Amino acid sequence: MKLLELAEKLVAGCRDGSDTANLDTLYAQDAVSVEAVCMPGAESRETHGLEGIKGKHAWWNENMELLDGTISGPFPHGEDRFAVHFAMKVRDKNSGETTEMEEVGVYHVANGKIVREEFFYKMD
Repeated sequence: MKLLELAEKLVAGCRDGSDTANLDTLYAQDAVSVEAVCMPGAESRETHGLEGIKGKHAWWNENMELLDGTISGPFPHGEDRFAVHFAMKVRDKNSGETTEMEEVGVYHVANGKIVREEFFYKMD
């Protein structure tokens, strides 16, 4: 898959809620996901492998409710990367707390698949 086609499919999936279903199509089996900070309970900022990335999506869907949001992009960078800007209002399903958050995802592509994603955001 070409970079822009892959990037547009990722963004469309995030917008229409099929992002988890798209993981098998868009990501390499050995893809790596990197958070800006180590999350509570995690041993590392990095998650290795498609199954681990699926686990991150499952955790998010089980624990967070999207109340409102916009997704901007994709923003291609050369032939092997693109960025996406996410602005969201979410509710923690466990605490009921509502939070507004922004992040930028940078996606690295090789052989037509996402091989690395890096998320940039400010922690308060």
